[in-house]
Amino acid sequence: MSQPGIPASGGSSTGLQAQNGAASASGSPYTNGPVQNALMSSQVSVSQGYNSQLPGSYPHLIPAKTLNPVSGQSNSGGSQTVSPLSNYQGPGQALYGPPVASHPVTPSLHSGPSPQMPLPTSQNPAATPMPSGSFLPGASVSSPSNWQYNYLSQTNHCPRASSQPTMTGNTNLMSPQYVSSGDSSLQNNIIKSGIISNTNNGSMVVHNNYDEIEGGGFLATSQPTTKNPTMSRSVGYSYPSLPPGYQNTAPPSTTGAGLPPSSLNYPSGPQAFTQTPLGANHLTSSMSGLSLHPEGLRVINLLQERNMLPSTPLQPPVPNLHEDIQKLNCNPELFRCTLTSIPQTQALLNKAKLPLGLLLHPFKDLVQLPVVTSSTIVRCRSCRTYINPFVSFLDQRRWKCNLCYRVNDVPEEFMYNPLTRVYGEPHRRPEVQNATIEFMAPSEYMLRPPQPPVYLFVFDVSHNAIETGYLNSVCQSLLDNLDLLPGNTRTKIGFITFDSTIHFYSLQEGLSQPQMLIVSDIEDVFIPMPENLLVNLNESKELVQDLLKTLPQMFTKTLETQSALGPALQAAFKLMSPTGGRMSVFQTQLPTLGVGALKPREEPNQRSSAKEIHLTPSTDFYKKLALDCSGQQVAVDLFLLSGQYSDLASLGCISRYSAGSVYYYPSYHHQHNPIQVQKLEKELQRYLTRKIGFEAVMRIRCTKGLSIHTFHGNFFVRSTDLLSLPNVNPDAGYAVQMSVEESLTDTQLVSFQSALLYTSSKGERRIRVHTLCLPVVSTLNEVFLGADVQAISGLLANMAVDRSVTASLSDARDALVNAVIDSLSAYRSSALSNQQPGLMVPFSLRLFPLFVLALLKQKSFQTGTNARLDERIFAMCQVKNQPLVYLMLTTHPSLYRVDNLSDEGAISINDRTIPQPPILQLSVEKLSRDGAFLMDAGSVLMLWVGRNCGQNFLSQVLGVENYALIPQTMTDLPELDTPESARTIAFISWLREQRPFYPILYVIRDESPMKANFLQNMVEDRTESALSYYEFLLHIQQQVNK
Repeated sequence: MSQPGIPASGGSSTGLQAQNGAASASGSPYTNGPVQNALMSSQVSVSQGYNSQLPGSYPHLIPAKTLNPVSGQSNSGGSQTVSPLSNYQGPGQALYGPPVASHPVTPSLHSGPSPQMPLPTSQNPAATPMPSGSFLPGASVSSPSNWQYNYLSQTNHCPRASSQPTMTGNTNLMSPQYVSSGDSSLQNNIIKSGIISNTNNGSMVVHNNYDEIEGGGFLATSQPTTKNPTMSRSVGYSYPSLPPGYQNTAPPSTTGAGLPPSSLNYPSGPQAFTQTPLGANHLTSSMSGLSLHPEGLRVINLLQERNMLPSTPLQPPVPNLHEDIQKLNCNPELFRCTLTSIPQTQALLNKAKLPLGLLLHPFKDLVQLPVVTSSTIVRCRSCRTYINPFVSFLDQRRWKCNLCYRVNDVPEEFMYNPLTRVYGEPHRRPEVQNATIEFMAPSEYMLRPPQPPVYLFVFDVSHNAIETGYLNSVCQSLLDNLDLLPGNTRTKIGFITFDSTIHFYSLQEGLSQPQMLIVSDIEDVFIPMPENLLVNLNESKELVQDLLKTLPQMFTKTLETQSALGPALQAAFKLMSPTGGRMSVFQTQLPTLGVGALKPREEPNQRSSAKEIHLTPSTDFYKKLALDCSGQQVAVDLFLLSGQYSDLASLGCISRYSAGSVYYYPSYHHQHNPIQVQKLEKELQRYLTRKIGFEAVMRIRCTKGLSIHTFHGNFFVRSTDLLSLPNVNPDAGYAVQMSVEESLTDTQLVSFQSALLYTSSKGERRIRVHTLCLPVVSTLNEVFLGADVQAISGLLANMAVDRSVTASLSDARDALVNAVIDSLSAYRSSALSNQQPGLMVPFSLRLFPLFVLALLKQKSFQTGTNARLDERIFAMCQVKNQPLVYLMLTTHPSLYRVDNLSDEGAISINDRTIPQPPILQLSVEKLSRDGAFLMDAGSVLMLWVGRNCGQNFLSQVLGVENYALIPQTMTDLPELDTPESARTIAFISWLREQRPFYPILYVIRDESPMKANFLQNMVEDRTESALSYYEFLLHIQQQVNK
């Protein structure tokens, strides 16, 4: 489908290149297109260019923090409140709450006595109950990570008369004027069509921040407000905001909850699409008529029908849209909403007591990704939305935005379709046929020439670190994957090691061996010979290989026990500031010297007390340094390999705010813990070779009337809704919370669009756009009908992490339970026609209590003394940073019986037969001593073999004579020449292929120490500190029926 670009009549070259997002034959994830012409750098601020001095301050993108005289909070860039440590909020950054410090609000509790979780008899009932979290309006502490769904923000996704930001000393975030959806920043290269010229005295205007580039206030006042069709009902609402071509369509199709996976008709590539005559594209039949699958309307009594877990993987609900619209919709793996039917008003949303939010996986590896290389990127002149399948064409020359309803002209170049080579079919272009698309961005989308890929590795080489032996594994992995690092001839690499001093390595071309430079002044770190420390990988490859071979041996005799992590990070930051890039930090203990030194805070006997655990950072050093890094396009990934408490709550901030990731290997040791060694090697291989985006920003837009108020994930919110992502990786997920700000009564559909602007490892500026379209409904039943229980659980988990940090763990746990009670109470009182005894739930929420119970037993939120503090914090980091599909597997694993696999119901992939055993409930009663059971918990696979397991499975699959001969630390199945072995290995390989990381397989015998981990995931069973599923249902029923 790849077509050479054919010049349109406008004379500009237009082309579309179909491109495989997976690694191509050359091993690189991108086809190496032309590097865009560089933006002249003379006007770009020095601190963003390559020739800058080592900056000691923020660049112009994030001005130095000024203390807000009113609230005592500091502002970065005037548009986002950076709290002092006492108000630390975690990366769920709510942007419109009153400052916590100056406005303490007493929490008003759940009406009536707060429903507490009944404790199992084994626990102390005398513990004082904590105030219950709740979702009632005004019922939560006025903290930035608010749990109220009716949270009113001032974001308005339609432009005001002036969209220039007001930058006064005390920037009030409640101010309705803001840059992000400015009137028209017209740098989208529609110059040639004669709409407007993007020039200033004949020369290109250089942008000075990302907000303007992605669609902020550049040339914002060029459109007089009176011309804005959104202000005029006759223009703004006279056309339904629907995709082209649905005249006289049939009523909505019968797609709905409970359909088999085959009904999930999501496009994988460009779709053929028939267009009826332009201009006649009004939808005549009402979109609100429900003709859904009867399964979706079924009411279920959970106390009677306990086994509601489907035996196949749970599919997301299909939005109740016309099939022509739905076939163009965004794949739910990339973009999904907690409610697939959007409530018409905030009052209706409040009534349903369900959270409204989006879960995104924007940079996911895709097998097929249409890439548009056209010189014209068509965007709405008002709200800057990218043209997408859900806009409407009024005629060949005009299209109406589906987010702000503005009518825009179709540029001349867009009239030509490079795929069909036909002129006059703008509605058939790939941009209007694909909900997920990538644009090659012209130079207007750059603040500076695209940065080279820069990789800096920072290694802890203290005695403790050398003792673990991790350097051998890491250096070997680097040697093996050096040629696979994403990049091109400009790739740079560097190394720093540290103990109580900092060691740099000169890898200058021409040296016979790497040269080590030691800086012992950690109070005022300086960079010796900066030009030779980050070197071109191609030119200095032999020196880099020499260094990686000698590093593990260099410190074997060290007696140095101190760790100066803070100064080492400062040095690394100074080294990378001129270019930006990725910093990979390996740490094995609590930092003890210099800035950022930490003291032990964990007390083992307090592990279970939900009040006292230290979930907040003990210093703001790592957060501040992360913000500095973010300003210079540096992301920090932290690999923590430690047996002792290392205060991940403090260290993790370096990754959280710089858009990095945290990896944790508790008790890593090259001899005593070989499984962790294998895990590190597999994860490093993925980490080093996966695709990467540099100097990225992401903005999420939604239809006028909806607004976003809280973001979850690893990033820094640079302006009201612009997420700064110095690095973006394909394994990172994000979530946002939304509210209905203005009634949606005049529209039948709403849309959401995420735009990710990034620099590829090949030096191309690209924009990846995802657009999701959903119906608007006016009744409570329809809202419940379209609820996506997995997305709801994922969003609640993100909110619960914030609540744990800002309030307490017990508050977060109570709020999770109340989420179930509130929504099921709302359903019982407002949506159920006849009241019946029992716990009545709509079919869509049949798994809601189960998933919340699973969250309460997940490491992040469980009580009990077996959760080490760093492990709990790491689990919370994972909740915030994992895409939904992996978060759900970690929370509620899948259990299969595998000693009797057959080809019945198997699927065939590439001539391989993959058995499909049914998924079982997570309860011990589903296990039997004479079987073997595989648990898929996302990052780990556990194969429990019963004591009386059949001889056939032992010999044909495990390759052992009898049960006693199963090795204690077995992590691989032998490849035997038997059908049983082939089936089992095929099934496990198939599970592994579905995720980017490598889950290790543990084979567990009855007396194995790993058996406790296996049983801990049995979320339906009672534990010392948590209820069984049935007890939990009884508790919920008691509260709902009050």
